Amino acid sequence: MPKQRYLCCLQLNTNLTDIAAIAQEKDAENLAFRNFLKSRPSDEIDQLVQTLDQEITPRVDCTACGNCCNSLMVQVLPYELTRLATHLDQPENEVKARYIETGSNDSMMLMNQIPCHFLKNKCCTIYEQRFEDCRVFPGLHLPQFTNRLFSMFAHYDRCPIIFNVMEEMKGRLGFV
Repeated sequence: MPKQRYLCCLQLNTNLTDIAAIAQEKDAENLAFRNFLKSRPSDEIDQLVQTLDQEITPRVDCTACGNCCNSLMVQVLPYELTRLATHLDQPENEVKARYIETGSNDSMMLMNQIPCHFLKNKCCTIYEQRFEDCRVFPGLHLPQFTNRLFSMFAHYDRCPIIFNVMEEMKGRLGFV
């Protein structure tokens, strides 16, 4: 089948309840798929993932979901704290006290609440100032996909983009 025709027929599942249930049913299958992916050439998998990312991501309305903001642990970098404080027009120490949790050495900073403080009606209220972790999620455009399989499968049950990319990969790679 020609590629263009195949793409238009790709059916996506964006129902979070369905995705969670299917993920639970496919737990053993996904473990086998993870091992299968590790056995394939990394650059081949990267190319397929990036192609599927370009095909699938524009067809998923993240503002209809917002599930990543409801479940991700987000790291905050020092420059992001500064940028957020400037945006909120508040002193950095107040922003840090209100929104950030630090590790024992203060160098590791995380948002102190899940879901994110800045999620309202499934939309990010600080979108232009959002954190790097948020900007790159789900990270399918990044190289070395097979080095991030643990993370990808950790989000498979809650991110429609990751779920649909993984399911399409199974078919295109002849796994199922």
